[in-house]
This record gives sequence, C-alpha cells and structure tokens, in this order.
Amino acid sequence: MGSRFFSHLIILFISFLVFADYSALAKHQGATRHYKFDIKMQNVTRLCQTKSIVTVNGQFPGPQITAREGDRVVVKVVNHVQYNISIHWHGVRQLRSGWADGPAYVTQCPIQTGQSYVYNFTIVGQRGTLFWHAHISWLRVTLYGPIVILPKKGVPYPFPQPYKEVPIILGEWWKTDTETLITQALQTGLAPNVSDAFTVNGLPGPFYNCSAKDTFKLKVKPGTTYLLRLINAALNDELFFSIAGHHFTVVEADAVYTKPFQTNTVLITPGQTTNVLLRTRHHFPNASFLIAARPYATGPAAFDNTTTSGILEYHQPSSSTHKKGVKFPLLKPSLPIFNDTSFAANFSRKIRSLASPKFPANVPKKIDRKFFFTVGLGIMSCSKNQNCQGPNNTRVAAAVNNVSFVQPNIALLQAHFFNKTKGVYTTDFPANPPIKFNYTGPPPSNIMVSSGTKVVVLPFNTSVELVMQDTSILGAESHPLHLHGFNFFVVGQGFGNFDPKNDPGKFNLVDPAERNTVGVPAGGWVAIRFLADNPGAWFMHCHLEVHTSWGLKMAWIVQDGKGRKQKLPPPPKDLPKC
Repeated sequence: MGSRFFSHLIILFISFLVFADYSALAKHQGATRHYKFDIKMQNVTRLCQTKSIVTVNGQFPGPQITAREGDRVVVKVVNHVQYNISIHWHGVRQLRSGWADGPAYVTQCPIQTGQSYVYNFTIVGQRGTLFWHAHISWLRVTLYGPIVILPKKGVPYPFPQPYKEVPIILGEWWKTDTETLITQALQTGLAPNVSDAFTVNGLPGPFYNCSAKDTFKLKVKPGTTYLLRLINAALNDELFFSIAGHHFTVVEADAVYTKPFQTNTVLITPGQTTNVLLRTRHHFPNASFLIAARPYATGPAAFDNTTTSGILEYHQPSSSTHKKGVKFPLLKPSLPIFNDTSFAANFSRKIRSLASPKFPANVPKKIDRKFFFTVGLGIMSCSKNQNCQGPNNTRVAAAVNNVSFVQPNIALLQAHFFNKTKGVYTTDFPANPPIKFNYTGPPPSNIMVSSGTKVVVLPFNTSVELVMQDTSILGAESHPLHLHGFNFFVVGQGFGNFDPKNDPGKFNLVDPAERNTVGVPAGGWVAIRFLADNPGAWFMHCHLEVHTSWGLKMAWIVQDGKGRKQKLPPPPKDLPKC
C-alpha cells in the first residue's frame, strides 16, 4: 500500500513539473489559442450530386487555425460520426508534444464515436503556412483546413508586407464514398478509382460538368501585393498551379522562409505548402484571369487529368468608365504537361533556405547515422481467404527498403513510452535495401515485398543523413515523403541511381531547402539531413494516400535525452484508448 501511494506521489509530482514547464513556456512565449472541432456529417453538393461528408463544424474545407510563433494551441476534438477519427497538425514540430501529433496507431489510438481528445501543443520556431487534416484511412479527403502561423508581435515579414493574405487549398472530390472505395480496393488488391474533380477551396470550378456556380473567385485591387498561402490537401496528386497573366514570387515553403524567386507556375505536392507574393497589374485590365491547377503525374497508374480552376477578377473602380455587367474575356494560363519531370526538378532546386542571421540554415555537418532507403511499388501475396485480382492471388503493395508497413493495433508511441513493445513492433528496420539491384533500370525478377511493423531507433540528438531512392518496379514514380516531428534539409537530388562516391560531394550544405515533405524524383533520388532532437515516435510516409494505404510508410523512435527538457512528458489523461 505504501509503495503504491509513493508511486502515485511521484507521478503527480512529474505531472506538476510537466504542467509547470508547459505553463512557463506558454507564459513566456505567447498566448493560448482555443479551438473546438466538432466532427460531424454534413450534406454537400458538388457536380450536381449531394452526398454526406465528414466535416469539422459542418465546414468544408474546415476552419482556419490562426496563431503566432510561440503561441500554445489547444484544440478539443469531439467525434460525433461513425468513423474513428484522429487529426494531424501537418508540419508542426511538436517539440516534446508527440502525444498531439495525431497519426492513428502511431502517436495515438483514434478518437472513437462519442469520445473526445484535446490536442495541446506549442508552436516553436515556426512561422508561415501549414495545415491540419485527418490522419486515419482516407478521411482527410474532406477533413482539412489551413494553419496560419504569424510572426511574433512586432516582427515583420522578411518580404514586402502584403495588402491581404488569402489561403488557397487544393483538394480532390469523389462522387462516391471514399471509405468504401479504399476498403474495396484493399480487398481486391487493385488501385482505387481516381477522383472526379480537383478543387480550389472546396470548389471544382467551371471546367467540370454542372459546376460553373461552384467556382472560387478572388477579387483584387490593381497595383497591390497579395500573399497567397498555397496548400496541397489533395489525396493522390501533385499539382501545377498558375494564374493567367501574372507571376509569383515564392517566399516560403513548409513554414520556412526562402530566398525569393519568381515563377509563373508553382509545383506543390500533397503535404506541401508554399507562400507566394502576387503583385497585381497597375491598371484595371479588360479581362479576367483563370486560376488553374492540374496534376503532375509520373506513375503508370491512371490519374485524374482534369483541371480545377477559379477566377481572379479586378475590383472595378466606382469612377471607372467601364460599363457594369460587361463580360471580359477569360485568359488562361499555360501549365506544364502532366509528366514534366524536368520542370519538377528545376522548380525544387530553386527553393533555398533564406539562410540569414535571423533565420539560419542549421544544416547538420557531422553525421552520426547514414541510411539508404528505396521507395516504390511491388506485389504481395494475399491471404488464402482473400480473392485478390493480381497474378496468383497477389495485390499491389508499396514498401520502404522492401518492407511494407503493417499498422499495429496499439499506438507505437504508447508501446515505446511504457516499454511494452513486444508484439507491437520490432527495431530491425533495415538501414539499406536487403537486396542491391539496378534501382532505376529493368526491375529484378522477384518483385515481391515483405511486410512487418519495423522501426528505426535513434538516440537523442543523432544527426541523420537519409538518401531516398525511387525504384522502377511497376514504373518509376515521384513520391512525396513526409516526416513527422522534424524539419529536414534537402541537401541533394538527382536522376538515376544514387552514387555514394560522387554525389555527396555535390551536396548543398549552405542554403538547402528546409522542409517537412519532399518529392523523391521519378527515377531518381533525394538526400535529406535532420537532427533527431525530438523524443517520441515519428511517422514517415508517402503523402500519396493510396501509397500509404499500400504500405509505403515506416517510423522512427527517438529516445529520451538526459535532461528534463530532452524527455517526452507522460501522456495526457484523455489520450484515446484502443
């Protein structure tokens, strides 16, 4: 009895220290922002068809989270729908707040019907645009919204102050129920049907049947600067984005300021965000301008090759001699062709960290651990009681280093924190491909992949270099890889097979892009570096949702450091149970 009482006292004391630590952090750095997310069904009509979708507070897209750097964000999520729910705050570092990261069965069990969970985290050292989305099954198709992180009060942007800021979220729309769609696809082993439309802020635009009235319109003033906060929340497509007759100045990517550069077209993968300055024309033009987005697609599978669009219109001055009601011509932009990998590579190379005294690029120079991961597709045998439609009862699978990740039934972070990992995961994820082959050449004779719940364990403060290599198995394809819990530096990229002797000498260690999501080039490789300074369990996966469903994912376990500020606090009392 006495030992149990003593144990309870210790737990209470630790909880008090953690609360005091967080309270001091919030008091010192910023305000606390409270939000409530009621997950509920809502009837929404698109393409002349009404269906019931999962929403936050009945809104589609969902509500905007606004905070300043240093603020504490508290979001109570209440689940009123039949599906299990979890919410991920995409790109937020979650320093020592891994319990709030959100991916189901990685950092938490999902929120069950009728239950709630309070996500509590502080935004440290970040400013710009991120977004939130569901992180279970395919529910993020309608559960998403922007996160706007403003600089601390009195701190200006490192670029001209815009007249207005406009979030633009690119998404996808299916007429059918997407939960049924992916369930059937996983049962048959074949690819699910592609979307029926892309959307701009939830609206498909005039190029789709029965959709002219569902068109996003942006009204602007002549000679004015606007900050467009671009977010790709699409499930399965990288997208080109452009506005006819205008160019952009890219100033931020994934909530990190960049060296400004001009472009007529932005490439943005699912999971990425990009802030651009749009300078409008000085005089009122006799035209309207199409806002357009369509896919960049490299794989062998079918894809939605349609174009979503909105309209940029100039405010007509009250003193204008233009007749009201006169229809101006609609100018259209010229977008790259759907498989323009050269444009994709050149665009990504242009993104560089600002690397200024105020915003340094702290690229790890001394590397403790080096990893080489292949990412791509393959096939896997189905169980005897499953009728898969691939050869010899096989299905399409996706893998990292030939391991197709199997989702556990208990959250990895809980298993790690309470040291109950047996039967949940193993720590033998391979640091290199188990079999070497010509990764971008003819596929090997055996394209079967293995499966398991395997992780990599890293001591606190390990500096990591990771090369991710696309494979040509079932066709070379670009893969947008997202790492939870960290920003990383994109120090190199190239086509063909990575050359460990010559390619590292070309790495950019001065001002590489700092991101949370990066496209592994189709038929090529990308090299990233990051410092494992955040204890917890951190998901890494392809942000093409179909590839995640097929197993292109893995996890890193970062161990606690020595001091209290290097350790993950205990879970909150309302952490959902499996």
